[in-house]
Amino acid sequence: MPARFEYAQAEEVRDAFARHGVRYLFIGKSGAILLGYPDTTQDADLFLEKSPANGGAAVAALRELGFDLSDEQAAEIVRGKDFVQLKNGPFDLDLVFAPDGIETFAEAWSRHVEVEGFAVCHLDDIIASKEATGRLKDREALPRLRAFREYWARLLTCGRRRRSASRRPR
Repeated sequence: MPARFEYAQAEEVRDAFARHGVRYLFIGKSGAILLGYPDTTQDADLFLEKSPANGGAAVAALRELGFDLSDEQAAEIVRGKDFVQLKNGPFDLDLVFAPDGIETFAEAWSRHVEVEGFAVCHLDDIIASKEATGRLKDREALPRLRAFREYWARLLTCGRRRRSASRRPR
């Protein structure tokens, strides 16, 4: 069984991608986990902005992280192939340039959430993507993700109320 994706690996991705200026969002279960979803995953899923410059920056960052990319894989990343699965590095990584259920990177970016320096797709986008795939494992995860969305939304609402209450003049 492959090792599960760890928080430290997410930090490595975040830091290497930042050094190379890669525009990306954590998506899928790894994104949900960074938002606090209580689960594990075997790999990380990244939604990358599709452009040759961003793809080239991603290739450089991935090689820095220790991924042994073939010329073919590097070319697929640079051109923004819809889905590139990497199992030739320190952990498993799925690069997605056209996730199901999300129109564009720009739209997802406009809704994204920053968590401890991680750029993460909004939970609604993660759920929309899972709904659109139609895969059994995604359909099975949807009830739990929707329940987590309700919990997460309440946390965000409570946090906003607390911040606004602390700014009121006394």
